Amino acid sequence: MLKTYETELAGRKLVFETGKMAGLANGSVLVRYGDTCVIVNVTASKEPRDGIDFFPLSVDYEEKLYSVGKIPGSFQKREGRPSDKAILTSRAIDRPLRPLFPKDFRNDVVVVATVLSVDQDNSPEVAAMIGASAALSISDIPFGGPTAAVNVGLVNGEIIINPTEAQRETSDLTLTVAGTEGKIAMIEAGANEVSEEIMLEAIKKAHLEIQKMCQFISKMKEEIGKPKFDYQSFEVDHDVYEWVYQNFEAQMKEAVQEKDKDARDNNIDELSEKIEITYTEQFGEELANEHKKDIAEAIYKVEKKCVRDMIYYEHKRVDGRKIDEIRELSCEVALLPRVHGSAMFTRGQTQVLSVATLGMVSEEQTLDGIDTEESKRYMHQYNFPSYSVGEARPSRGPGRREVGHGALAEKALVPVLPTTEEFPYAIRVVSEVLSSNGSTSQASICGSTLALMDAGVPIKRPVAGISTGLVTNPEDENDYVMLTDIQGLEDFFGDMDFKVGGTEKGITAIQVDIKVDGLTYDVIQEAFERTKNARNYILKDIMLPVISKPREEISAYAPRIITTTIKVDKIKDVIGPGGKMINKIIDETGVKIDIEEDGRVFIYSADSQKAKEALEMIEDIVREVEIGGIYYGEVTKIMAFGAFIDLGCGGKEGLLHISKISKERIKNVEDVLHVGDKVTVKVTDIDDQGRINLSMKDLSEEENNQ
Repeated sequence: MLKTYETELAGRKLVFETGKMAGLANGSVLVRYGDTCVIVNVTASKEPRDGIDFFPLSVDYEEKLYSVGKIPGSFQKREGRPSDKAILTSRAIDRPLRPLFPKDFRNDVVVVATVLSVDQDNSPEVAAMIGASAALSISDIPFGGPTAAVNVGLVNGEIIINPTEAQRETSDLTLTVAGTEGKIAMIEAGANEVSEEIMLEAIKKAHLEIQKMCQFISKMKEEIGKPKFDYQSFEVDHDVYEWVYQNFEAQMKEAVQEKDKDARDNNIDELSEKIEITYTEQFGEELANEHKKDIAEAIYKVEKKCVRDMIYYEHKRVDGRKIDEIRELSCEVALLPRVHGSAMFTRGQTQVLSVATLGMVSEEQTLDGIDTEESKRYMHQYNFPSYSVGEARPSRGPGRREVGHGALAEKALVPVLPTTEEFPYAIRVVSEVLSSNGSTSQASICGSTLALMDAGVPIKRPVAGISTGLVTNPEDENDYVMLTDIQGLEDFFGDMDFKVGGTEKGITAIQVDIKVDGLTYDVIQEAFERTKNARNYILKDIMLPVISKPREEISAYAPRIITTTIKVDKIKDVIGPGGKMINKIIDETGVKIDIEEDGRVFIYSADSQKAKEALEMIEDIVREVEIGGIYYGEVTKIMAFGAFIDLGCGGKEGLLHISKISKERIKNVEDVLHVGDKVTVKVTDIDDQGRINLSMKDLSEEENNQ
């Protein structure tokens, strides 16, 4: 039966419809926000898969191009692999939901948000995030929500909830906040060097709207929510856990206290094998086989408890650092001889190589999505090969994690890039993770800043990235220990990965992942303070001593560029029929040329002299023919009464009458001129029909030598 619920979000009508569509899903909601329509369907398997040892939640945000009246550009004319934007939205939906499922739940859960219609003033991403929470809340799937989410902008210093398309174009902040009624569950941001104080204020303002929406979804749940189904618990056997903990807790604590990741992993492997052998010897092979999964899970939980207890009670980390101490840092630039810019940033055992490439503006990435962004000039890509963690797996291309980390580094650096007018290049940076022990995305930000500076990109200010972690007391949300610069194990066993990129002036990017049900404002504020201090240290003490400012000159292997601007109505003259003129310039000089719709012309060449020649040829084409003007042209045709001269101005020709060739009388034009001759002429007249009359004999000696 159709049920409709209506409320307001940021002053605009938000409608939930359920009971009309997708009746076989465990939960289904059609969200209407203005003219934006997103249907969210959630399903769960009846039983967990055999051998599953994690919660298999899958979230897909599906962009349908019909939602914005587009036909896909692919050969098959159907949507292909998800765009990066869709992948990032899927991750944003997933992150606040995942911690709210029961810890011992192992049934497959699939969330599918399908965008059916898009009104650019009303975000389909926000509609999908709220819709996913609503669909799960009213379904029979065990879920501890609801959650809700909003976008936040900063326009002329004013914090705006769910900004319109026009407001987004001038906003200094692109912030997405998700949360429960009590806490913040997810933060994702790109910002133009926004201060920590303003960012926290924006998060708090977002939370007010989130709280209203959570209360609204709770009322829906009370009225139409299904009873939650019973499920098979995968909680570790209590007796097995107690046996492992009582007998091996001290040995585990000793095993994890190792600075080197490989050595620590070997310690854990050896201890795990010892625990399994001891259990078998004590209880017999049959019982050991029966409890094989419980033993493995118990070892994991004891290791986690040891790491967390050391941090929480002793303020001691496995590598011996203090809770606010950063790992050993180093960086270097110009490692690779032929690339346009390169740098390597090392943080403990995490090491990232970033390489910058400069190209033509026309080489920017074309986007085929449902929003208004059609291309992007700065492309940041992140690769995480298996060798970076010592594993032997074949590469299968970038996954969602790689796309997410690349996007985070991209957000962090975009605010400091020069404009196209200041630096007319497309820019690609690739971050290759060479070794990983946590915080590779933040090392990518630091390394890529250095690579851009090494490439001679005139960035406004350098950017650094740092992450903080958290170990909380589950009985008291205000009792916690925060860690600066978390390594892999602290991320894995901790409650938070709070990543912040920024300059000395302010924040440029945030990404927050949590494993608890949310963060308080105090935690967020402290994380901002910690990351600010650490960021400034990395910038001033580590990065700037290596390269203090962008190089004055770009690499010898990067294309040089000359720019000019021509009148829009002259573009067709430069291109010529069928591209004849522009291809002729390219063939004769070897340059590459981009012409924008507004008349801007970019000439790229490794040879600056060839670029100047191409510029002169273009300037000749666009020159206006004026009475009294002096032109150096080519004879194209000989007639009995004179010669036609190509003036080099977009193919315009003028007539040089036989009487105007010389001060002396000439019988035949061929006696003086031939097709292909180069001559200097003066425009004496342009009639009403645009016909041009030329003269050679009226040139002064000075004009003739021009």
